[in-house]
Order: sequence, then structure tokens, then C-alpha cells
Amino acid sequence: MALFGKLPSNVFLAPMAGITDQPTRQIVHKKSRGNVTLVSEMVAINALSRKNSKTYRIADVRKEEYPVIVQLVGADPAMFADAAQLAAELGAAGIDINMGCPVRKIITSGAGSALMTNMPLAAEIIRSVVRAVNLDVSVKFRKGWDSQDINAVEFAKMCEDSGAAFITIHGRTRAQGYSGSADWQVIAKAKKAVKIPVVGNGDINSPESAKKIIEETGVDGVMIGRAALGAPWLPGQIDAVLHGQAPYVLTAGEIKNTLLEHFALLKSYYGEKLAVALSRKYVCWYSKNFYDAKRFRENYMKINDYHTALEEIENYFNQNEERTE
Repeated sequence: MALFGKLPSNVFLAPMAGITDQPTRQIVHKKSRGNVTLVSEMVAINALSRKNSKTYRIADVRKEEYPVIVQLVGADPAMFADAAQLAAELGAAGIDINMGCPVRKIITSGAGSALMTNMPLAAEIIRSVVRAVNLDVSVKFRKGWDSQDINAVEFAKMCEDSGAAFITIHGRTRAQGYSGSADWQVIAKAKKAVKIPVVGNGDINSPESAKKIIEETGVDGVMIGRAALGAPWLPGQIDAVLHGQAPYVLTAGEIKNTLLEHFALLKSYYGEKLAVALSRKYVCWYSKNFYDAKRFRENYMKINDYHTALEEIENYFNQNEERTE
């Protein structure tokens, strides 16, 4: 792990807006037995600089007992430096610069993957953050803007020259969003072009696919995104396999207990009412591949009471466990 400094693993949980909040990081950390590197939700530098209460809370990782890299998004170098300093004060174990987000409201402000079309500005941002903090600074970006503008290799070199400690490359273009297949070969080309560590991202949904991308591209680490939704144990399974161990397999009862633990963490962090609302998306993810999931999800969406929600989860997963006995 010398390649990634003091981080616990070369398996990373991807930053996902509205998902990789403190409760999710806690459950992934626990189910992965600490063998995963965690990244915060995307934090807007302008909101953090003016200490917006919601954004400030997202960036504040001081109470978490494990390292958390804080990801920042924006397009102003000076504001990036200020936000990075504040994130460092709020406990960040590293700063990740988002240059890959494909969402329209982000790119219309010149941030996210739009920075892949403005390499001088991107370089200035990286240099400003590197100067501002005594932390490793990483950059997450994509294959390119679209099929006509693929510049991941050149962008990787720029990141290295600007002082990035490591980079993460998602093998899709901005135009693809999350559709189609990730191009691992462009990640391999970028890996060969730089000396800093490279993390591969895109279509890594199992220990087998994690091993495959490392073998095919030579990347130094892997980042798990949507595949971990409803499967917070997946990053730990991948880490285990990459270190020559057998992955552990969960029963329906263990999955139910994990969901209930996650729900309890949501309640502790957000309060009962908001926890119930937020739990709906997690319930959909946790119940995938289970019997009669459609009916369960439809019933669950109508629930607004915390204790009723707990009962519904218990009953549904208990029925599924009985079916497998």
C-alpha cells in the first residue's frame, strides 16, 4: 500500500452524490473489515467556501475513525485552494478533484468532465490544490468528452506533471454517462504513460472483474461504484480476493441484518423521518435478486413510519430465508 500512502487499501469506494454519505461509508467500512479506501460525496467548492451548512456537514469527516478522502468539484483555482484547506481542517485524509462528473448542471459551470476540454485550467486547479494542502491530491476523470475527443492519456500526463499523487480513470466518455461499456484499454494506455499510481474505474462489479482489469491494464488499484449499491460487502470481497483470500458469501439473513444496520445508521445521522425516506432507495438495492422483490418494494414505498419499515424488512427477508432453507 506504499503506492497510496497511508490509505487502507487499493480498493476504493467511488464517490457517489447522494449515496456515499457517512452512514454508507460506515457500513462499507464495517462489512469490508476496514479493507477499503473511502471517498466522500462530491463537495461543491463554492458552497463549502461559504460554509453552507449542508455542504459543510458532508465535508466534515473528523468523527469517522477511518481515513476519508474528500472529493471537491468546481472550476475556480483560488476557490479550490481555499476549499481544500477547509477540507483538510475538517479531517480529510486526501483531496480528490472531480474532473469526471457528466451531470449537466456540473458541466455547464465548467466543472466536472468539462475540465477535460480545458486542460490549462485543469492543470492550474491541480497545482493550486497541491500547493494549498499537505495531503495527497488525486484526480478522477474519464476517457474523454465524447467519441471524437478522447484524451485520457494526455490528461493523465498533465495530472502527473501538475503534482497529482495518483489518478482514477473511468473508462467511459462524458457523452456515455454510465451507459455502454467501459473501455479498459484506454486505461491501460494511460497507465503506461505515467509513473504515478492509476486506479481503474468502470464495470468492476465482482472480485473476478477486479482481477481482470488489473491483469489487462496493470492498474494499481480499483474503484467500485454502482455495483456496491445494496452490496456494501463487495469492496471487502474484492480486497480479499486480490490478497489471495476466498470471498465470504452472505446469507439472506446476513443481508437483512446489514440493511437493518444501515437503516439504523441513517436514523442516527439524519433522524427517523428522513431515514425512512432515504431508506427506500437502499431497500430497492438490497432486495435485488430476491424473490417477490417488486411487490416488497411497492409496499415499502408507501411506508412513512420507522418501526413499520423495520417490520416490513424483517418479514420480507425472513420469508426469503425460509425459502432457501
